[in-house]
Amino acid sequence: MSAQQQTGRHNSKTQGVALPAEIAPLRRKPVQQRSAQRVEKMLAATAALIDEVGYDGLTTTLIAERAGVAVGSLYQFFPDKRAVVQELTLRNLDRFVRTVSSRFEQLELAHWWDAVDAVFDTYLTMHREVPAFSRLHFGDVVDLRLLDPSKDNNAVIAEKLTGLIAEEFQLDPADLALPLTVAVEAADAVLHLAFRRDPNGDQAVLAEAKDLVRGYLSNRITQGERMSSTVVERTIMPSYPNDLPSPR
Repeated sequence: MSAQQQTGRHNSKTQGVALPAEIAPLRRKPVQQRSAQRVEKMLAATAALIDEVGYDGLTTTLIAERAGVAVGSLYQFFPDKRAVVQELTLRNLDRFVRTVSSRFEQLELAHWWDAVDAVFDTYLTMHREVPAFSRLHFGDVVDLRLLDPSKDNNAVIAEKLTGLIAEEFQLDPADLALPLTVAVEAADAVLHLAFRRDPNGDQAVLAEAKDLVRGYLSNRITQGERMSSTVVERTIMPSYPNDLPSPR
């Protein structure tokens, strides 16, 4: 990777997700530290309650009680439970993007499609470790357009990944947008299957999901820095017996 690419990576990958003002769920930003701490307690309480009772069982009264604040205090910042969950989900999106970006820097990826593993691994770690993420994911259980009223949640994820991968490997975002949109939709469906089979994610299905996305993207996106063909074969294509042709 060139020095220019390296510089671009390390200077611009820590900015996180900029949220448009029109979709911000907070009625007002907490200014004082005490107010900010109350909001954090509300969000933590919401995550814990979703793990216990799900979104349908969640109420603003329960959130306030668990957070140890008055219901009126909650309404100062959020109009309803949906807004609280929206703020929680947007923060999870920010965490996801920042973590993927950090993995890109740490792993020194040799080729853009090596990014597939980094994205999957980040998602799986959050599914297992981040409170309520296994129930909410990126918001579809609440609203298919929870992250942004102008587009569905998967489109938001695909857009963020397009930006990260395009910047990392000096690719044209226009070449990535549609393939990554399709890849996110496919991965979402297979990941749901993996977690239906096993609450921690069926390992065999997860491996198939990675192969599915890598194989699809490797046939759709042909620009960017490349390794030798031999290494590409070892990285992307699964192994087959000698008497069977490798699919192309």
